[in-house]
Amino acid sequence: MTLARIAGLLADETRAAFCMALLDGRAWTAGELARQAGVSPSTASEHLSRLIAGGLLAEERQGRHRYVRLADPTVAALIEDLAAYAPSVAPAPRNLRESTRMSAEARARTCYDHLAGHLGVAVTDAILSRGLVSDEAGLAVTGPGRVWLAGLGIELPARRGSRPVVRSCLDWTERRVHLAGALGAALCGHALDRRWVERIGSGRALRVTPDGGRAFKELLGIDVAREA
Repeated sequence: MTLARIAGLLADETRAAFCMALLDGRAWTAGELARQAGVSPSTASEHLSRLIAGGLLAEERQGRHRYVRLADPTVAALIEDLAAYAPSVAPAPRNLRESTRMSAEARARTCYDHLAGHLGVAVTDAILSRGLVSDEAGLAVTGPGRVWLAGLGIELPARRGSRPVVRSCLDWTERRVHLAGALGAALCGHALDRRWVERIGSGRALRVTPDGGRAFKELLGIDVAREA
């Protein structure tokens, strides 16, 4: 696909809204995305078909239901990177519910399959400062880092397809980087499995649980309450 065609697909506000919603890493139905973007089901279906044909979304069908998700981590990285180029001053929330959601997402959220927001950046800072990941010649998990991860029960592959073991992702709310790649996905999955964080509603926002607060403090020295 040409650059112009990709740009054309993302230039529409409705299609861009769909892609941003799907950054939570889950599959959504066309109806859910229509409600999220405030458009009719028929309009949503038309836009989704274009995104699927363009390779940005993948489609799954279960019975009568049609689910869509971002095609792969590369697409997620593209969407998040483009979002980081948006104006640094976010638009004012339209109501209290939207204001609450935006505040929660800024504190902690998923960026496709890794941690983002203030929590994601704090985790990244702690991992780098402890030498678990080195950035001397590009990001790389160190020997002590693999030992630390093994202690958590996390084993990283040398390489998983075209996905890097670890890469940086520019956080669009913090304007700093958080960790992505296989490492970012593993850490986020571990935090969700251990219920250190839990999803708030159906969106991308996360809440740090009391167990999570203790774990982040013990493992990485992050005082979640103070950071918040």
